[in-house]
Amino acid sequence: MRLHPSDRDLAGPEWSEMAHRIARKAGIQRPGDDHGCRWIAVQAQSGRLGLVANLIRLDGTWTAQPHRLSPALAAECRRIEAELDLRSPWLGPDPEQAARFAQRSTAPANGASPAAVDATTQLAGLLRQLSDENTGPLATVRGLVEHAAHRLDRLPHAYSPAAGHQLELIARRLHGVQQDLDATAAALPATARPAPLSTRVTAAPPTPGARLTR
Repeated sequence: MRLHPSDRDLAGPEWSEMAHRIARKAGIQRPGDDHGCRWIAVQAQSGRLGLVANLIRLDGTWTAQPHRLSPALAAECRRIEAELDLRSPWLGPDPEQAARFAQRSTAPANGASPAAVDATTQLAGLLRQLSDENTGPLATVRGLVEHAAHRLDRLPHAYSPAAGHQLELIARRLHGVQQDLDATAAALPATARPAPLSTRVTAAPPTPGARLTR
């Protein structure tokens, strides 16, 4: 977990609450479970908190994590942000980054060609299609990987838990790629095609007593 630079400083109890909520959502901590995973929260840098867990429970079995772990953790983070009044990455791209993209795309003097505008619009649309959580190809691949990991966890072979865990890590990386693509698409400047000259020129109304001549 990492705070945005503009976020306020959190108190110790707030960090602790965040850590426990993420641990519960990840399935590594369950209230009343005396044989659950051993885990710790590490704050090696200011504004950051990492969770390290042993996914093998005290009774020797592997812990059962949510089938769609990454979306579940992301949803919990959004709830934490709302409750603690923190900046959410889903509210939009970094304003400074968007400004830099816009400055490069409109120089010089808003003289972007229609071809450049079309290319930027098409690229942003392509990135959004790739990162779409419902219909995007990356979401489909990630779902298949998560399903394979879930099935491997249920097999009796000794190598299945390790292979399933590796697939879960792959699914998390795919989800990270989706988020990066979505943020990049949002940061691209939404520049509209320049209007034709005839639609942008307006005539001033005639002054009283003036005559219009051809």
